[in-house]
Amino acid sequence: MEDRPGSLGALAVALGSVGADILSLDVVERGPGYAIDDLVVELPAGSMPDMLITAAEKLNGVYVDTIRPHTGLLEAHRELELIDHIAAAPTRADKLQVLVDEAPRVLRVGWCTVVRRGESGPERIAGSQGAPETRAAELPWLPLERATALDGTADWVPELWREMDTTLAAAPLGDPNVAVVLGRPGGPGFRPSEVARLGYLAGIVATILR
Repeated sequence: MEDRPGSLGALAVALGSVGADILSLDVVERGPGYAIDDLVVELPAGSMPDMLITAAEKLNGVYVDTIRPHTGLLEAHRELELIDHIAAAPTRADKLQVLVDEAPRVLRVGWCTVVRRGESGPERIAGSQGAPETRAAELPWLPLERATALDGTADWVPELWREMDTTLAAAPLGDPNVAVVLGRPGGPGFRPSEVARLGYLAGIVATILR
């Protein structure tokens, strides 16, 4: 949306006109004259999500990138709570499992895994409940030096992931050959600010694991 005084208020009014209640808002990215926001809204029972697009895009300068279901609780300081939970886990394996289990809610993605480049091929160290059973036969992007958005259409990506239009991002977890991977079936693509956020989180978790 246009980044100007009153634009968010106008959007709230437009969404309210179709019965949508804004429960939370995160500013994902800002640029010259625009802002990208991630909103969680509640709709009346029986309402169609498409009505959100119609209501929002009646406003000048507003474009809806994607609508997706939100699961989990709305909590403040999500990253801080995740870090606290990881630090409290007793073993390294437990810490990694907490990371993959809670990261999807915190970072608003579909699934999370931790993978390693082994001598005999890729190894999955931990995976969230929503992580796909189909695994990549190779991970040519490892070793990894910094957080990055991955090409979800590349040859190494399993066909099922591509069919679900899964967007991907990864960050090294204290070792260039070990990475935390995020998957977002159906998109949207990862914004630079989201990739940076993943990198910061992975760096803190790597320190805890050491």
